Amino acid sequence: QVMLVESGGGSVQAGGSLRLSCAASGSVLSASSYCMGWFRQAPGNEREQVAIIDVDGSTSYADSVKGRFTLSRDNAENTLYLQMNTLKREDTALYYCARGGSQWSSERCKAFTFWGQGTQVTVSS
Repeated sequence: QVMLVESGGGSVQAGGSLRLSCAASGSVLSASSYCMGWFRQAPGNEREQVAIIDVDGSTSYADSVKGRFTLSRDNAENTLYLQMNTLKREDTALYYCARGGSQWSSERCKAFTFWGQGTQVTVSS
């Protein structure tokens, strides 16, 4: 079955950096054949989309993280990364990796059906 395993979370002071990883396995196609993304949810808040990467490698970011976060993908390793720099307290959340639709779906980045367990990021001032 499809598995998404996140790692790399932790506690960091404001202004610091973390790199999250998401190892994907179990799909017939490689992760690069799907729209993939990172989402986050802070206590009391709704889950929000942080960044997504489409099959052609194009990326899209939430306004709140533009210029600070970078999403990348290692196709050979089937791994997704989220480099987070200049972290702020408001970035504190549980971060999830998710898989959307395949390259044949025109709606592939609009519905994410497989999710990891999440990795906690805590930013202190």
